[in-house]
Amino acid sequence: MSNWFDSSGPNDSLSMDDRGLAYGDGLFETIAIRNGQPRLWRQHMRRLETSCARLSLPFPGEDSLSALLRRAVDGSGFAESDATAKLVVTAGSGRRGYARPQDLAVNVRIGVFPYRKLDGACFSDGVEILACETRLAQQPATAGMKTLNRLEQVLGRMEVGGAFEGVMCDSDKRIICGTMSNVFIATNKQVATPRLDRCGVEGVTRAEILERAPLANIDIDVRDISLDECCRADEIMLANSQFGLLRARKLGDASLERTVVFERLRDLLADAGFDEYTR
Repeated sequence: MSNWFDSSGPNDSLSMDDRGLAYGDGLFETIAIRNGQPRLWRQHMRRLETSCARLSLPFPGEDSLSALLRRAVDGSGFAESDATAKLVVTAGSGRRGYARPQDLAVNVRIGVFPYRKLDGACFSDGVEILACETRLAQQPATAGMKTLNRLEQVLGRMEVGGAFEGVMCDSDKRIICGTMSNVFIATNKQVATPRLDRCGVEGVTRAEILERAPLANIDIDVRDISLDECCRADEIMLANSQFGLLRARKLGDASLERTVVFERLRDLLADAGFDEYTR
């Protein structure tokens, strides 16, 4: 049975002239499926629709994508269990060359795969992280979007080794994000997260935290954060759609604290359906 689906049903093939394959011309969303249901669906659709508009790609439509996801989850045998779905939208097929065809029609695929559960110690004790040497290029035209161009993250991930995650900077040594996560820091109970208007991905869990924080009287400053400031922080936290929020217990050789900030942000995500901490 195929784990990939399109509007016609199971489909694990892709045309060799697909622009997503040839040029990375497209977008994707990685969606947590819990008890057969997508988590943070509204945030995923908001980011995808906005990104489609920025890349001049036709948005497939939320209703159409929701129906396709439902068929893919059911068809993959995860209708009542946990899984991870990958939704891919490419700029379709076309002739060789960077110019898009005038009659562009997007290709949409959804793959559904088993959920890879983290060890409970990641949630109770925290994780080890390091600072990657690989730098993220600054490109405001694609900043914030989850495009199919992820080679920088691949290179960063190669540096991680036995650590859980690597944090990545831009060319000016400003912290941007992890290879697979967004970053929050806390110093003297003041919370900040990096600006993502030059590079990086605006993660859906980060968006959910920023949206819910004012309701809990938590002030989060979105600003530039240098690598040096990050290294001096009391606490560093990682946000991701699959695991929610984790705290770093070590950055390289430096140990980090567990603060009340982490507990408060984690409680915000519990209200959004993140229950990995209690599983």
